[in-house]
Amino acid sequence: MNATLDLLRTRRSVPPPHLAAPGPTPEALDAILTLASRVPDHGKLAPWRFIVIEGEARVRIGAVIADTYAADNPEADAGRLAMEAKRLAHAPVVVAVVSRAGPHVKIPDWEQVLSAGAVAMNLVIAANAHGFATSWLTEWYAYDRRVLDALGLEPREKLAGFIHIGRAEEVPGDRPRPDLAEIVTRL
Repeated sequence: MNATLDLLRTRRSVPPPHLAAPGPTPEALDAILTLASRVPDHGKLAPWRFIVIEGEARVRIGAVIADTYAADNPEADAGRLAMEAKRLAHAPVVVAVVSRAGPHVKIPDWEQVLSAGAVAMNLVIAANAHGFATSWLTEWYAYDRRVLDALGLEPREKLAGFIHIGRAEEVPGDRPRPDLAEIVTRL
């Protein structure tokens, strides 16, 4: 067996509350993002980009998330608002993967969106290969225009997800995986 196959066989998402410091150094994060960007990208468009959220920015964006939630849910109690404020504060580093898919004469929008998904998965694999644990999440705020504006997304951009990166305090047990007999068709 080789290390790549072992990683693919054993990789497991770790919920953000179970991700702790230290996170990747700037050099390690650059290496992870470089590997993440090595994906199929027809036309060499780079129809995605990264937003690194670390340090105080996790708290600042968390306040935007909590304020947005409070505006839409005036009955929300202090505990729920505190939970919303901590959405990006558990892991030491969160990378937002932004899809920049757009009209192109040769490359369909769908292929560009798939490339953004591939970047997100490569980021997860690269971070795990560097010894970190990850969780790829979206949640409601990944679709809220007020939060996306606070992150600096352009109107045509969408969030492919937040990749939380840190050290696993505990790794949950594996979950049931699909039965190949139910998802594979052979012709």
